[in-house]
Amino acid sequence: MTELAGGTVPSAFDRVARSYDLMVALSPGYHAQLRSSARALVEALPATPGRRPRVVDLGCGSGASTAALVRALDEASVDAEVVGIDGSAGMLDQARGKTALARADFRQADAERLTGAELGPVDGVLAAYLVRNVSSRDRLLGEVLDVLTDGGALVVHDYSVRESRIATWAWHLTCWLVVIPLGFVTAPGSPIYRYLWRSVLDFDGVQGLAGRLRAVGFTDVEHRSATATGWQRGQVHTWRARKPR
Repeated sequence: MTELAGGTVPSAFDRVARSYDLMVALSPGYHAQLRSSARALVEALPATPGRRPRVVDLGCGSGASTAALVRALDEASVDAEVVGIDGSAGMLDQARGKTALARADFRQADAERLTGAELGPVDGVLAAYLVRNVSSRDRLLGEVLDVLTDGGALVVHDYSVRESRIATWAWHLTCWLVVIPLGFVTAPGSPIYRYLWRSVLDFDGVQGLAGRLRAVGFTDVEHRSATATGWQRGQVHTWRARKPR
């Protein structure tokens, strides 16, 4: 059981929105890991003859994952419409204030009650640190599957330690020696980083999430460890899947 009910997660992020970018800046490799997953999505985008592709950063937060997606699109010379969706108004305010993300269209929607009308149709979805924070995971993934175009791609980027005892204990150490103390300094009084610790322990394992994706209806499900090194090795992962053609 996590410390925050799913419906309170967006409001909890509202309270740490102004310090969140500082917190992730203190996390080694955070942005590089997001860029790796964003490239995995761009590589898998289906061809869209005669129209501009549309990609969604679902759970975009303060825009770090959106920035990774925009950079990956630019590197691949792909001119795509970019939409960022998040449930936290405070985090979206931070994202909208970044000039590098002026091309992105940011919208507020709660992932717990997301509908296809709010998402699609889209050719690719990046979901970084989102699926873990949603209680109705199968419903969310089903909505994503429905709005993807045929052959469209989903990339999930998140922590996962359940199937590895070494990764689990490394995660405990990471949180109590690094994440939670830094969270106390950058956002005193907020429970969000203790929630992060518990939510990762409660989240699907690597194979568990892959199986969940297949059960919902995705195909070509593949997993890769993100570019995490040092004490983060084995904790951050990328899953990529497709909607059947």
